[in-house]
Amino acid sequence: MYSHVIAECLDCGHQGTYSPKDSICPSCGGGWREARYDYKSIGKKFLKELHARPFNIWRYYDALPIQDPHPVISMGEGGTPLLKAATLGTLLGIPNLYIKDERQNPTGSFKDRQASITVTSLKEAGITETILASTGNVAISYSAYTARAGIKLWAFLNSLVPSEKMREVAIYGTQVIKVTASYDQTKKLAAEFAEQRPQGSYLDRGVRSIPALEAMKTIAFEISEQLTSALAAEPNDSTAPWRVPDWYIQAVSGGLGPVGVIKGFNELIEMGLTDRLPAAASIQTEGCAPMVHAWKDGKAVADPITSPRTHIATLATGDPGHTYTILRERMLKGGGGTFESVTDDEAFRAIHVLAKMEGLSMEPASAVAFAGLIKMVRSGQIKRDEVVVVNMTGHTMPVEKIILGEGKVQDVEIPENLPEEKPEEGLLSALSRITPKRYSSVAIVDDHPHARRLIRRILQSQGEYTIFEAENGREAVELAQKEELDVMVLDLMMPEMDGFSVLDALKANEKTASIAVIVVTAKTLTTDEKARLRGRIHTLMMKGEFLDDELVDEIDTLLKNGSN
Repeated sequence: MYSHVIAECLDCGHQGTYSPKDSICPSCGGGWREARYDYKSIGKKFLKELHARPFNIWRYYDALPIQDPHPVISMGEGGTPLLKAATLGTLLGIPNLYIKDERQNPTGSFKDRQASITVTSLKEAGITETILASTGNVAISYSAYTARAGIKLWAFLNSLVPSEKMREVAIYGTQVIKVTASYDQTKKLAAEFAEQRPQGSYLDRGVRSIPALEAMKTIAFEISEQLTSALAAEPNDSTAPWRVPDWYIQAVSGGLGPVGVIKGFNELIEMGLTDRLPAAASIQTEGCAPMVHAWKDGKAVADPITSPRTHIATLATGDPGHTYTILRERMLKGGGGTFESVTDDEAFRAIHVLAKMEGLSMEPASAVAFAGLIKMVRSGQIKRDEVVVVNMTGHTMPVEKIILGEGKVQDVEIPENLPEEKPEEGLLSALSRITPKRYSSVAIVDDHPHARRLIRRILQSQGEYTIFEAENGREAVELAQKEELDVMVLDLMMPEMDGFSVLDALKANEKTASIAVIVVTAKTLTTDEKARLRGRIHTLMMKGEFLDDELVDEIDTLLKNGSN
């Protein structure tokens, strides 16, 4: 019995016992119920016992809808790293930027949390067959976990899901049904199929499924624990034992992730472990952004997008249904936040930036979140002193065609109500590589090592340069006199000798007077300071307001034109 779990109906408020076999409210027939617990006692237990438990999602078993605190359907999910993005943070001007690296889960995405807790719950209930609709990652995760549990899985995938992901699903023995229709139509077909199956089959209903939603809240629990350690030396105006970020950012399709994470942060307050909620930013791709449109129009219900126009198939949920309404209400009543959209090209560009700047390769859906981050920083929504956590939700791991034979996927075509325009599969390159015709010398002058590393990584990733570094103005002048420099990327505020004095010294020496100077600074310049720079530098850039290709474009132009 799940004696520690109460199922509460969000429609009528009825509270009753929880069972994974019951999907509707026994009082009103409503289809949306959520789990509730004795939060005060759990909070005390967490403070006392968590330090001795393994760092994975099962450390929070007191607040999960399972019976056995040591489940056998586990492959090490959860406990993913919270990485400080020092280089990207320097690029954007937000020093406290962190990445929750959910790629480290067993099948490479945050959906492993959902699969592990759901499949464990099904196994405990004696359920032997599961049906779901998916745009890729959910089906991959469930396929792995149901295979381990001995549960049959029917996965309905719409035809825009990349073939590599379909092969990944099929290799586990899942029965794959490819549906030539939109993802929303695919979900309806899966539901109709479930109604025809024998009693005991389980239809995964995503955000309306208690185990799925409970799985996602563990992301909030982990982030709070990890930030408490990461920010231990930082000032804290709260007396709560755990810390939370100012912003939590995630790409969103159906909405399960953000709804679950916000629930998790709310529960931490109920437990007495934190005392505030982060602002939540849910990012969608412009070609399928029903939540964004509804948010900006002030609507409580999102109008469906019947024909998604995006190359990012995993985010092509055109009808979020009641999920948007729930998410909007909780954001307005809680920590606030926003919905934002980015273009496919902006997302593809973010893939290159994260790979080159942080050494992290991610799938396009994750890149949507990072493109949203960049957009929000540039618009001023995110402030320099705020702590930001971005969910890197997944890493694509395709299966080679040769591994599977023919006939592993069944096709189903739905001729009516097809999308007006089916986007092409594949990934478009967003950053063009700039390669100078000759090796050219560039000096990076900045007293902050993170800033120097950032500019070095930009140059290394985009072209062939001979790169020198100096950590103060005096070293910069000595370097310029010693080496044949073409370009100097110069900070203004430095010890021993500031950037203005460096410019004076360079211009006073015939050997160094022709070095082209790009000033990159965080300083807000006065009128007099701007006058001191006028005619003496090629370009002025503000830290946190440029991206890598902009800087390289400036350097490349200088080198090709021989301008100073």
